[in-house]
Amino acid sequence: MSYIILIGGGSASGKTYVISQVEQILGKENITHISLDDYYKRIDSLSFEERKLVNYDHPKSFDWKLIREQLHDLKEGKTIEKPLYDFVIHNRKQETEKVSPKKIVIVEGIMALVDKEVRNVGDLKIFINASRERRLLRRINRDQKERGRDFDGIVKQYLTTVQPMYEEIIGPSQVYADIIINNDGIENKSVKSLVSIIREYLEH
Repeated sequence: MSYIILIGGGSASGKTYVISQVEQILGKENITHISLDDYYKRIDSLSFEERKLVNYDHPKSFDWKLIREQLHDLKEGKTIEKPLYDFVIHNRKQETEKVSPKKIVIVEGIMALVDKEVRNVGDLKIFINASRERRLLRRINRDQKERGRDFDGIVKQYLTTVQPMYEEIIGPSQVYADIIINNDGIENKSVKSLVSIIREYLEH
């Protein structure tokens, strides 16, 4: 059986950074990393311009049935065919990725703590917190470098869907967290504490 660690938080709050720190200390050979971004619904029926207008920060944009099924499989030690998402075309790819669970399975994404059934699968629930300004700056930097998006489009999306959905849905989900990590770029001991807790699961 695998232990499921759920890591939620707003877009660009630093979830990937925290996970990289955990992997660096505990070893990638002990951890399977799953991003919920890959579980956006396939929307082949929409044109590229229409796909750009979709609210990707709302729960309805995610394939919850598949998420629940595959997390249950991973927890039971089963290999899955994980979908792959392409942020450049705003759609799921045709191919999938075979993923086998290690003892620790880290599942991260803005919706990681939103769905009750997903939370019930999690053995440990974490929320990464960062200020609105910090998240916007990180998102601009990431989306320009990694996703080929322009400044105006990034800011418009942030103001129209990302931040409103954070305030309505994602931010409030932190009440379900066992641990809240503040990640505004200030050195703190939260990640070390998290590593110590996850290490206990590894040694269990």
